[in-house]
Amino acid sequence: MRILIVEDEKKVAAFIRKGLEEETYAVDAAHDGEEGLLLAETNQYDLIVLDLMLPKMNGLEVLEKLRDKRNNTPILLLTAKDSVEDKVTGLNKGADDYLTKPFAFSELLARVRSLLRRGQSETQTVLQVSDLTLDLISHKVNRNGEEIELTGKEYSLLEYFMRNVGKVLTRTMIAEHVWDYNFDTFTNVIDVYVNHLRKKIDKSHEQKLLHTLRGVGYVMKES
Repeated sequence: MRILIVEDEKKVAAFIRKGLEEETYAVDAAHDGEEGLLLAETNQYDLIVLDLMLPKMNGLEVLEKLRDKRNNTPILLLTAKDSVEDKVTGLNKGADDYLTKPFAFSELLARVRSLLRRGQSETQTVLQVSDLTLDLISHKVNRNGEEIELTGKEYSLLEYFMRNVGKVLTRTMIAEHVWDYNFDTFTNVIDVYVNHLRKKIDKSHEQKLLHTLRGVGYVMKES
């Protein structure tokens, strides 16, 4: 899943980004309100972590503009302001949650996971396609009872496929959701990763789940 961080303190942004990437999320970062708004309007994100005190355009302005344009991406406000009035203002303008600095990354991660589940309109913590399962909490992947070891990027790729069973996913769609906006779409990296993933989840099984549609993209389906 893809997350946007809009945070002007570069050390804080780098800390959050590193932690989220270690949890297999694809992460983009912006360091001022105008850049954050541009990225949020240009790309499709599953969640936005938005600081309030930003240069060029503050977080509340970014929030209002996104909601005015009916962008319903879940937004977690991140700020040093901790008064009840500040929290109420942010939530009334359309934020989904509010976290005050300083914070423990474990709390940030818990709130991120909660908002992502809410954004997907689901409470399930395990995805399943046929005899293949993916645990969203432990990050363990099993097929027919046997655990499969995946790299972080392979896990992100598999999660994206399993959340979109039966849908044809183009290379552009995969790049936008699994990699960040700096990804070079002219490389064959996506094909390489899909092939690695296919070998791990399909090679030793008669029923193949991951299929190639030549010239189009890929689709995960049970038959």
